[in-house]
Amino acid sequence: MKPFRSLTAIEQLAAYLRTEMQAGALGETMPGVHRLAKELGVGQKSVGAAMALLEREGLVIRHGERRRCQILPQAESAKSGLRVGLLLYESYDRMEPFLLELHHLIENAGHVPVFSSKTLMDLGIDLERVKDYVKHHEVDAWVVFSVSTDILEWFATGPVPAFSVFGQRHRLPIAGTGPDKVPALREVVRRLVGLGHRKIVRVVREDRRKPQPAVLEQAFLDELAAQGITTGDYNLPEWEESPEGFKQCLDNLFRLTPPTALFLDEVFFFTIAQHYLARRGILSPEHVSLICSDPDPSFDWFLPRVSHIQWDRRPVVRRVVRWIENVAQGKDDRRQTDIKAYFVEGGTIGPVR
Repeated sequence: MKPFRSLTAIEQLAAYLRTEMQAGALGETMPGVHRLAKELGVGQKSVGAAMALLEREGLVIRHGERRRCQILPQAESAKSGLRVGLLLYESYDRMEPFLLELHHLIENAGHVPVFSSKTLMDLGIDLERVKDYVKHHEVDAWVVFSVSTDILEWFATGPVPAFSVFGQRHRLPIAGTGPDKVPALREVVRRLVGLGHRKIVRVVREDRRKPQPAVLEQAFLDELAAQGITTGDYNLPEWEESPEGFKQCLDNLFRLTPPTALFLDEVFFFTIAQHYLARRGILSPEHVSLICSDPDPSFDWFLPRVSHIQWDRRPVVRRVVRWIENVAQGKDDRRQTDIKAYFVEGGTIGPVR
């Protein structure tokens, strides 16, 4: 097995640009350094270093400091492996470090990873639209991220091998991997109840609530009930999946019976919620305890440190690459693996006032 190596910021930037070139999004010439730096929110020196790395790989030719780089046609040898489609949940997921690492390792294994031009959100998480979109793409295998049960059922029975990263894959005949958060989530609920919390709310996306609660959400409701808390829509609120809908959800929650503990499902939503609360003078843990379902390197820099569920993303990357290799060898690999997750208690939870 190849050793796992984290990419530097320059390598991550080069991987992103490499993907854009392979998708044909940049045409025949690379945008200027100044424009790229502005669009990507990075320094011009970082862009220059990434371009130099791409030039050493034989992907671009630089013609001078103030002239655009020429993008070279991809070598035919790069097409000898599998063409692997990566169907993401949202477009911003493409900049996730572990996804860039995954893209890099798939290439190193001799395959061609291709991010789909549309995400599940672009397709409205609608099964018929996803089916129509996928059928018009010629790939040898699909790796899909955070997909709902009905869409995964279709991928599991389709002619093209598919792998589920996260998503509601349990009890389906499809290969997949992701963290097993259920034990950690139950520990969070027990800890909150021990601190006197009774009004505990978990905010998740619609596909994790409907048509019925997903495995993790059902475990959340079951543990509340086990602790003697009557559960209902308050604990797993409905909301429209949009910036306005998320704000409205928080407005409704904190208008009449504010929760004493708020459990956010993603780093993205945790950050937005914390900003929303701070603007209204609602502090953590003084007024409300906050917990995030996922880890993020930035949490170590928060004061107080964020309470969250921690898990290692590296086994996820390795498992995806092994599955692609198995598919390339003609093996029918439908094994699912769960990554251990555990609760990290930070300073964002405390006793009820």
